[in-house]
Amino acid sequence: METRNQVIYNRSSNLQIGLFVLNNTATNLYMFFMMFVSYYATGVAGLLVVAVTSIMTAMRIFDGFTDPLIGFIIDKTESKIGKFRPYMVLGNIILAVSVILLHTTTHLVPQNMRLLYFILIYSLYIIGYTFQTACTKAAQTVLTNDPKQRPLFTLFDGIFNTVVFVSGQFLVSGVLVPKHGGFTEGFFTEMMIGVISISALFTALSVLSIWKKDVKENWGVPSDVQIRLRDYWPIIKGNRPLQMLIVSASTDKLAATVRQNSVTVIMLYGILLGNYALSGTLGLIMTPLTILLTFVGIGYARRLGQKKAYVTSTWISVALSVLLILFFVTADLTTISLSNLNLATLIFIALMVLQGGAMSIGTNIVIPMIADCSDYQTYKTGQYIPGMMGTIFSFVDKLISAFSASIVGVMVAFIGFRDQLPTAETPVSRPLFWMTLFFFVGIPVLGWLASLVSMKYYDLDGKKMEEIQQAIHDMKTAVEPTA
Repeated sequence: METRNQVIYNRSSNLQIGLFVLNNTATNLYMFFMMFVSYYATGVAGLLVVAVTSIMTAMRIFDGFTDPLIGFIIDKTESKIGKFRPYMVLGNIILAVSVILLHTTTHLVPQNMRLLYFILIYSLYIIGYTFQTACTKAAQTVLTNDPKQRPLFTLFDGIFNTVVFVSGQFLVSGVLVPKHGGFTEGFFTEMMIGVISISALFTALSVLSIWKKDVKENWGVPSDVQIRLRDYWPIIKGNRPLQMLIVSASTDKLAATVRQNSVTVIMLYGILLGNYALSGTLGLIMTPLTILLTFVGIGYARRLGQKKAYVTSTWISVALSVLLILFFVTADLTTISLSNLNLATLIFIALMVLQGGAMSIGTNIVIPMIADCSDYQTYKTGQYIPGMMGTIFSFVDKLISAFSASIVGVMVAFIGFRDQLPTAETPVSRPLFWMTLFFFVGIPVLGWLASLVSMKYYDLDGKKMEEIQQAIHDMKTAVEPTA
């Protein structure tokens, strides 16, 4: 605990915050693994490209609809082992079981039942994923309420996510794909074992980090107000910061999922640059610099507030995207190589490093901003509903970003890839070049511009959050004598 002004802040150690972030890393490991599920579904299980991408969209929408119910369940839970810890563990167990079933049995099911089976197991995966990710957003309210400490979540999250996605891409492109001859059954089995094991370890460490924090005295302001499922709409309608954050982050998420889609990565590195393994190697080189930029950005956020850091990083991302477009249309991309460093390679690395750092700040700072919106709800209405607040956000976020797989699938089908997705062996063409540029740069810019507009109406800056925490402190103090 730390007192500043009249507020007694519920703070955590840096170690506790860092370990709690591993809950998000644990689910991101599964998310990274499932980025390749379309290759399993089409290449191993024999399902059609358009059918698979349509299913992925439908499942993402289903994912969104499970969020409000699970958030409501979390907020109603007051068990002896906490409000959040049980669902972190349960979610991770469901994730492991569903992924094993999906990748080891789908191709063995009779052809006429295979698509239905794939949908059912994928639905189970979504339920587990929602349980665990809902706790990442909601449990931050018990971890710390200090506006100057909350940005630390973004620092750890940015570092961990960079390591996961960069090292993961390196292992996929540089080790597993060459070892197994592509996205084969052996590729998915080996990768699955690693993901399940590491994710389980991360979940256990995260549960330990909030063991003493996930207790009733940290569950908001004591209140007799009963929350019902039908209260979701009034909550959304009455919380302007949440509305604006949803618009901003969901358009960013749509852009990011298209940009990070495994098909987009193969089109850029495997086809335009002619070296798919380069995607992993370049990522490893850029990681230290990206992490350094994240440190700088979080220092900025702690001084001036999360909103200011988010807006600044978004503007930087837009500016660097303009430079990337100019680079792609003027440079000979096939000359980019680490074995023969040249000006094109150095410019490409510089632009990717700078944009990676800016994107890391903007993407990861959204999660602690959700905790700010939850505290705003408590400040305004007395309701402590972090589960519902986090899953309201996720519901809309997932509905919008659900269309990323369909956008990629439909757009590549439009330029001729109806039966099979582009691979590293696909020859370069002008339609493929411009489609890659649209996926990698164009769609993200549209998302960032939408974010900048919505942030003009988001008023939870650093000063406002200190005011909110003071008010919540006063509300708790007023209740304590009668408790």
